[in-house]
Amino acid sequence: MLTAPVNKIIPFSNVDGPGNRTSIFFQGCPFNCLFCHNPETIHLCRSCGACVASCPTHALSQDDTGAVHWDSSRCVQCDTCIKTCPHDASPKVRQMTVEEVLREVKRSAPYIRGITTSGGECTLQNEFLIELFTRVHALGKTCLIDSNGSFDFEADPRVLSVSEGVMLDVKAVEPGWSDQLISYPRETVLKNLDYLLRVGKLYEVRTILFPGRDRENEETVRYVAAHIQDGCFYKLIRYRPFGVRERYQKLLGEDETDAEYAESFARLARELGAKNAYIV
Repeated sequence: MLTAPVNKIIPFSNVDGPGNRTSIFFQGCPFNCLFCHNPETIHLCRSCGACVASCPTHALSQDDTGAVHWDSSRCVQCDTCIKTCPHDASPKVRQMTVEEVLREVKRSAPYIRGITTSGGECTLQNEFLIELFTRVHALGKTCLIDSNGSFDFEADPRVLSVSEGVMLDVKAVEPGWSDQLISYPRETVLKNLDYLLRVGKLYEVRTILFPGRDRENEETVRYVAAHIQDGCFYKLIRYRPFGVRERYQKLLGEDETDAEYAESFARLARELGAKNAYIV
């Protein structure tokens, strides 16, 4: 029976694709983005126990083998455990079957257009996604993939055949800046950009704009805009330090990206043909 580590399920979201959607966040990510706003989804819990003593409601415990257990009935979602964890993980991850995830989707089904799978990086659970999407389509709902682009969709297009499209992160184009930002080769991401556009499965591209990084921001925006033209949405995201790990805030800047500065890149993208570029 297929299972996958699920960090959380948000029943209703209007920022994860068209319409109201249920967003499913899977645990695990091959990237280590310096600006990550949910670093607790990067690694699986090691059961180090650092979070147990810090839990104010005693919702966490360790058994005789040292494994950490989470009691959801006691949890008040204060996220103290996540702030305490030294390993960018969460003790609240659930190993769920497709049927269990589907059961939660069905609760919201009358009020949503579809689901969006995210993370972490949801394509690490590719086989799980294929079965889940097939079952969700049987409910008359759509399925979108929110991806960092590390999975080679062209080499294994099966998950695309049961999904409406991909929301793809293109975090940086310049090799040195990309390596510094994400600690992962960017080649597969850029290959996916072209492939998904070619097969009509690219719903949206997203790039974060960093303050004081004029050259790097412009290089990425020019590259993406020239490639996508008006083939999909281009979401340019203002960097905001809230939620970023403290050890990286000084490197990236402690101020958020200025709105007018960001808008100048949106105008550039539109001038280059990406007519659906916008700022958030």
